[in-house]
Amino acid sequence: MDIAITAPSGNVGRFLVGHLVRAGVRPRLLSRHLDQARATWGDLVDAREVDLRDAQAVTEATRGIDALFLVVPPGEADDPVAAYAAVGEIVAAAVAENRIPRTVLLSSMGAELRKGAGEIDGLARVEEALDRVAGGTGLAVTHLRCGYFFSNLLFELDGIRSGSVDVIRPTDEPFPWVAPADIAGVAASLLLRPGWSGRRVQAVHGPQDLSWDDALAVVGEVLGRAVTARRIDDDAMRATLVGAGLSQAQVEAIMGMSTGLREGFVAEQPRSPVTTTDTTLGAWAWAELRPAIEESG
Repeated sequence: MDIAITAPSGNVGRFLVGHLVRAGVRPRLLSRHLDQARATWGDLVDAREVDLRDAQAVTEATRGIDALFLVVPPGEADDPVAAYAAVGEIVAAAVAENRIPRTVLLSSMGAELRKGAGEIDGLARVEEALDRVAGGTGLAVTHLRCGYFFSNLLFELDGIRSGSVDVIRPTDEPFPWVAPADIAGVAASLLLRPGWSGRRVQAVHGPQDLSWDDALAVVGEVLGRAVTARRIDDDAMRATLVGAGLSQAQVEAIMGMSTGLREGFVAEQPRSPVTTTDTTLGAWAWAELRPAIEESG
């Protein structure tokens, strides 16, 4: 079985490669940055340098595969949503030309809105591109609509150390949080199982819904210090992002991922035993956040 993975050293990809290697598959890794993967896996993988913005290279690199795991990296484009859409069209064209039987897309909760969710709108464009290819062709696609990654807390190390993390969602509003490793497990099960078809959506909601208050209480317990969420208004967050050098489109792409999914958003896929995964925030924080805090000072 030939399986290709994009972003193989990312939050999800690094776990997925391990699942496939242990299953006896030599996955084809597609990325511009392969040093880490090559150092980790050596000849157990087929590492190919590919820029997903290069249509010819993507088509050539995906020739002859049985399944594709697609992560579209956000990159540094001035308009992130447009950048996602462009890569989506390129990969969808390669899927069609190469008749790739199964594609699994790392998408997000909120993509079902199709607009108004910032950067997630870009994933909606990728979903739509793949849906057009899959419709009526016999090719299959599954969109993994995932909750909020535990690993996003690694972007909040300064706030966690100071004891206060700024957020723009209501701090007591619960939403799904998920470990990237659990997403990789779901993806592996789909990539390794040929008996599914059509267009599917699979939510990956993690073990439970948590508010920011809940999540930072868990973090504080693991770290042995008090950490709280502080809600700030949207304009204050925009000013912080602008101050960090982001363009207006980049700012709104980040803002929309919170503003579009707060206060009344209901996911298209409800939580169920099928969408619920095992790794708790406490276990993840002990294994990954605690060392990151210690290493960063």
